[in-house]
Amino acid sequence: MYSFMGGGLFCAIIGNILIVVSTATDYWMQYRLSGSYAHQGLWRYCMANKCYMQTASIAYWNATRAFMILSGMACFAGIMAGILSFAHFSAFERFSRSFAAGIMLFISTLFVLLAMAIYTGVTLSFLGKRFGDWRFSWSYILGWVAMVMTFFAGIFYMCAHRLYESRRVVGSR
Repeated sequence: MYSFMGGGLFCAIIGNILIVVSTATDYWMQYRLSGSYAHQGLWRYCMANKCYMQTASIAYWNATRAFMILSGMACFAGIMAGILSFAHFSAFERFSRSFAAGIMLFISTLFVLLAMAIYTGVTLSFLGKRFGDWRFSWSYILGWVAMVMTFFAGIFYMCAHRLYESRRVVGSR
């Protein structure tokens, strides 16, 4: 049980770090513009070694930003519940912290999936046609890797919960 919780905690911490780095950095998309390379993230775009804030309030950027921030918050809550699941207090016997951690991490996975799907869909249908020579960059890829990490963290915590419940039922007979 503790090995599942340890694996889940490790994946959740790595996933949360990746969510924060992916959200904060400016390399979601790279493209060639007027003979020089440019790149953009969720908050800024950079051209000719100068960066500018994304001042336009475009719905898909706002949705992607919001879902990435919510994902980071849900993942952090899952990490806190996961850390607390190592301690067993008799007052909380009916409340499984490993189950709560798993649910929060699955919610985080859902939010990252929504953010990445929105960004991918709009980029492929609109921005990809506008810029001829473009590609997704490493910040974008970190978002997908974060989704996988939070998903596996949720799986690990659900396995820990299942193992704990099966041992508790067998022990009570």
